[in-house]
Amino acid sequence: MSDLVAYQLDDGVATLTLSNGKVNAISNEVIAAFNAALDQAEKDRAVVIITSGPGILSGGYDLKIMTSSPEAAMDLVAAGSTLARRMLSHPFPIVVACTGHAVAKGAFLLLSADYRIGVEGPFSIGLNEVQIGMTMHNAGIELARNRLNTSAFGRSVINGEMFDPKSALQAGFLDKVVAPEELTDAARTVALQLKKINMKAHKQTKLKVRKDFLETLDKAIELDRQHQF
Repeated sequence: MSDLVAYQLDDGVATLTLSNGKVNAISNEVIAAFNAALDQAEKDRAVVIITSGPGILSGGYDLKIMTSSPEAAMDLVAAGSTLARRMLSHPFPIVVACTGHAVAKGAFLLLSADYRIGVEGPFSIGLNEVQIGMTMHNAGIELARNRLNTSAFGRSVINGEMFDPKSALQAGFLDKVVAPEELTDAARTVALQLKKINMKAHKQTKLKVRKDFLETLDKAIELDRQHQF
C-alpha cells in the first residue's frame, strides 16, 4: 500500500509495518499512510497489528518538521493526535508489536492501541518531550493520563522519565513483554484470539467505555490546533 506503511492481509489479520528511516520518524506522510492502511483494514474487517523492523517502533515526530516552525510542529502533533483518536475508536482490535524503542509519538502509538506487546532488551519506552525542551501538548497529556497508572503518569509526562520494557509494562505502556524472537508469533496469537470476539460488540463496548475520554481528547486536540499549549 505504501513504502512508509506496508500492508499485509493474512487470514483476517492486517499487519501494518512502519518503515521510515533509522528511527521511523512520524511525518505527515506517515500519518496519511497509516490512515490509508486503517481504511483498508476496516474494509477488510481485519484485526490490525502495527509493527516495524527490529530495534525501534518509532523515535517520534519528524524533527525537521518539529523545528521548522511552531505552527508546523503543532499541526503535525494535532494530526498525530487525531490518528491516536482514530486508533482508540477503530471498530476492530488494534495490536502493537513493539520491536524495541518507542519514544514520544512512538510511545503514544502504544497508548493508542488495544493490546501492546514489547520485547526484552536494552530499550527505552516513554515520553521524553520535557527532556528535549518541548512542553507536552494537551492531547498527549490526556492520552497519558487515561492509559498510564497514576504514579507513572506524573513521572512520564512531567519528569520525562524513560522506562525499560519491564518497567514500561508496570507503567501501562505495554501489556506483555516477550523475547525478540517471539514477538511476531506472540502478536499473531493475540490477533487471532481477538478475531474470535464479536466485532459489533467490541466496537460498541469500546466506544461506550471510552466515550468520556474520546470527548476529552477531542477538546484537547482542538486546543492544540489553536496552538494553545
